[in-house]
Amino acid sequence: MLKKVLVTIGVLALGVNLAYGQGDVEKGKKLFNDPKLGTSGKSCNSCHSGGQGLEGSASKKEFKLGGKTQKSLEEAINFCIEMALKGKPLDPKSKEMQDMVAYIKSLSGKTPAAPKKKKVEGC
Repeated sequence: MLKKVLVTIGVLALGVNLAYGQGDVEKGKKLFNDPKLGTSGKSCNSCHSGGQGLEGSASKKEFKLGGKTQKSLEEAINFCIEMALKGKPLDPKSKEMQDMVAYIKSLSGKTPAAPKKKKVEGC
C-alpha cells in the first residue's frame, strides 16, 4: 500500500514538472514579487497584483505589449522587466526564467485578483 502511495506521489510530481516546465513555481513567485528584478523599485506584482491579467498567458502564442509583438512568454516577461522594471532581461534558458514561466503558467484558470484601486505609474 505504501509503495502505491509513493508511486502516485511521484507520478503527480512528474506531471506538475512537465506541466510547468522545469521551473519552480514558488521560486518564480518570489521573483515575480521581487523589486530587485529591476531598478524602478517595482516588481511584476506592482502591475499584475496577484497575477491579475496573466491568467490566460499559458495558452497564448504571442503577446502584444507596448505596440510590439513578443513571440513567447519569455520574450513578454523580458519586455516587462526591461520596460516597466528598468531591469536587465533574464537569459531565456536560465533557471530564473524557467521559474518565472512556471509561476505564470500556474496562474492559468485561477480567478483573477480584484482590480487595483490605484494605478501604478508605468504599468
